[in-house]
Amino acid sequence: MFVPEAIILAGGLGTRLQGEIGNLPKALAPVNGRPFLEYLLDYLSVYEVDHVVLSVGYKAEKIRDHFGKAYKSINIDYAWEKEPLGTGGGIKKAFDMIDGSKALVFNGDTMFRIDLIRLFDFHSSRLSKFSLVLREVDDISRFGAVEVDEDRKVTGFFEKGEKSGKGLINGGVYLISRKFFEENEFPEKFSIEKDCFEKLYQTFPFYGLICRQYFIDIGIPEDYQKAQHDFTEFIH
Repeated sequence: MFVPEAIILAGGLGTRLQGEIGNLPKALAPVNGRPFLEYLLDYLSVYEVDHVVLSVGYKAEKIRDHFGKAYKSINIDYAWEKEPLGTGGGIKKAFDMIDGSKALVFNGDTMFRIDLIRLFDFHSSRLSKFSLVLREVDDISRFGAVEVDEDRKVTGFFEKGEKSGKGLINGGVYLISRKFFEENEFPEKFSIEKDCFEKLYQTFPFYGLICRQYFIDIGIPEDYQKAQHDFTEFIH
């Protein structure tokens, strides 16, 4: 059965985009007159995801006022962070509002239009408790890098600048089983990249699905402007 629930990390400040979006939270950055987050929810609705938990913090009330309790056929809950919990802390807190045994996780400022059914099949075939979606790019230096073996088990995480040239990056899309948090202890605040991936990958099996579909991170002005053009092809 496909996973019908998702968590979206939507607490970003959008510091580098303030010249473009003012004091809006990054998830509400306008793309052709519509908040970026609407495009992400539209994508999830195609796969009949019917429950989304938004992990929110900065200007959370603006996001809540816009979306309320539902968007189209998707029921929305809010995991409010009174103070920033980090990417890992945000996911862990939001997981308390997930009903089932697994959840998809997305960054609220990234669009990676992968086949979610394929991700679910990959996760199941490897009995994985934590699967990442990886994207091949021409220059990994801006993003950091991930390396995998022939079975797609992660063998290394590298910070920005450690490696350059063509390679695999973390696409910011995950499928996580609840057992992952039951088997590993984390503090309330932690980074999924620093305190989870980099510290655990040698002892805990993370698996990376390599996908080549459309990918964009609107965190810098150049890519935010690129999205204005690219997103005209996405169905509203």
